[in-house]
Amino acid sequence: MKITRLFTAFLSCLTLALPASAQQGVGTPLQGDLLTGWQQANGQRVAAIRLRMAPGWKTYWRSPGDAGIPPEFDWSGSKNLRDVAITWPAPKVFDQGGVNSIGYAREVILPLTLTPRSPGQPVALDVSIDLGVCSDICLPETVHLNALLDSTSNKPVPAIAAAFAARPYSGAEVGLKSATCSLRPTADGLSIVTRLRLPSAGGEETVVIEPGAPGLWMSATESSRQGDTLVSHGELIAENGGAVALDRSAIRITVIGKKHSVEIKGCTPA
Repeated sequence: MKITRLFTAFLSCLTLALPASAQQGVGTPLQGDLLTGWQQANGQRVAAIRLRMAPGWKTYWRSPGDAGIPPEFDWSGSKNLRDVAITWPAPKVFDQGGVNSIGYAREVILPLTLTPRSPGQPVALDVSIDLGVCSDICLPETVHLNALLDSTSNKPVPAIAAAFAARPYSGAEVGLKSATCSLRPTADGLSIVTRLRLPSAGGEETVVIEPGAPGLWMSATESSRQGDTLVSHGELIAENGGAVALDRSAIRITVIGKKHSVEIKGCTPA
């Protein structure tokens, strides 16, 4: 069963893990800080989380692949904060002993678009991030960051603006012609097949399907090109072992290629 293989890969990644804290400074493979940004005309604020890894280390994307550890964010210590939207720069695919993981090496900046409860007032941003970093071994890390965002400047910060620009392209930007997905019940959940009519992203293309609903596990996909169509298939399983319900409009499909990445929101029935 695919979910068993995922669990085995996850355990092997953590077998040699030791607790560590990014707040310890010297000697840890991960350092984090907050970049304060600017205030937008609509009252939202922009900031960013910067994560720096020691040479040879990497951390993971929001959907980390078969051998990764997904990051978790806790914003509950913040004040005057209603909502946070994270913009994820295009990730890379890493081969960990024949098992793919998806993430970032050396440094990643995650732009944050913050909606205050009281627009125009400062935001006391306080975030705790649980994540994994891996080299020959994997370490669970906790990063605790805080900053007061009170600038009235509307001038973008270059490092954050560059990270926004590093996001995957949209389907419209690359000339996506159609995105369909077909679903079929299996013994464990649902089989999903996506067909994307779009130009190649370059080299071997990795397709990540995010179901857009809690409590669902999505396998890695197998993908191949059929002319101008990229076909991928995988399996969805409910974590509680129950029935799988899926809203096609909530599905997010990301194509990671050698030249660029593409993010597609929603798919229509095949």
